[in-house]
Amino acid sequence: MKVEAITLREIQMPLVHFFETSFGRTYSRNILLLTAHCEGVNGWAECVAGEDPFYSAEWTDTAWPTILRYLGPAVLGKTLPAARDAAALMARVRGHRMAKSTVENALWDAEAKQKQQPLWRLLGGTRREIPCGVSIGIQDSIEQLLQKIETELAAGYRRIKVKVKPGWDINVLERIRSRWSDIVLSCDANSAYTLDEVEHLRKFDQFNLLMIEQPLWNDDYYFHARLQRELRTAICLDESIRSARDAAAAIDTGACRIINVKVGRVGGFTEAKKVHDACQAQNIPVWCGGMLESGIGRAQNIALSTLENFRLPGDVSASKRYWKEDIIDPEVEVSSQGTIAVDEQPGTGYRVREDLIEKLTVRKQTIRAGQAK
Repeated sequence: MKVEAITLREIQMPLVHFFETSFGRTYSRNILLLTAHCEGVNGWAECVAGEDPFYSAEWTDTAWPTILRYLGPAVLGKTLPAARDAAALMARVRGHRMAKSTVENALWDAEAKQKQQPLWRLLGGTRREIPCGVSIGIQDSIEQLLQKIETELAAGYRRIKVKVKPGWDINVLERIRSRWSDIVLSCDANSAYTLDEVEHLRKFDQFNLLMIEQPLWNDDYYFHARLQRELRTAICLDESIRSARDAAAAIDTGACRIINVKVGRVGGFTEAKKVHDACQAQNIPVWCGGMLESGIGRAQNIALSTLENFRLPGDVSASKRYWKEDIIDPEVEVSSQGTIAVDEQPGTGYRVREDLIEKLTVRKQTIRAGQAK
């Protein structure tokens, strides 16, 4: 598979409804999309970096030059036996995992298309359908949140996750549990608490949560291990897990009982598979987290979620929850049983709507093999 050219573009997509976490409120997305042009086949991928460096030190305006100046040229002109070989070519660049994931995942898509295989099967997936949960952001009122939960339960979602932060946590969870005592419920703190608040965090145990996700610092597992010993509720780590080594260390120290795998956060499908395998070896379940992706990133999350140890419902929900019009066809749909089926079509199984993408594009650049940086 020879990488002949790379096209990077930025598109703007307004959300159907704002999405709020402890970082702030998002109304629209500026998304980077990458196309790898490989001997007549185009592989697509999405950069999950946000518009601001809040969730991660990476953001769109670091990913753009890093891809064009370093990561793209690292693979351009190369003939790769497989997409996984791109990781070693980009290893000289430290960090920038979301940018690396964008390049590597586009090559996985191209490889799947060249081999006329579904991406999920090329990755080693075994599930023909995946269970789906939904992530609901902080709302203007608890009543508004309860209405959204009711809507999502009626749509069939198998797990409800709500965002929490100091001042929007115990009272919210009490209201949810008083109305739905037996739904699968979890919460995500996005590093909103400190270990000084352990007495407050113990109160979460009363709500029979599947997990509390990333309650403490984004770069930590040592203090999470101390907190986990104080809680009955399982801690799930997200931001702290950047590699399979991080996952192994977190498991070994008892920092968590569940791990959220985000393919962009760990640097691409190759490392995501290693995280999956490290967790599976220790009987730690994983699930696929979402980053407000368009359909391109969402379709790749679906493929990843077919791996055997993705035992818990992920944040891989329907396109219509986020976008008035998605950039893939068909749009991602969730069945009334809360699942997404996968098929045998080559690549992700979804057609990229290049005409719509062109309309949404605000900047675009193509680099070719042999082109000066």
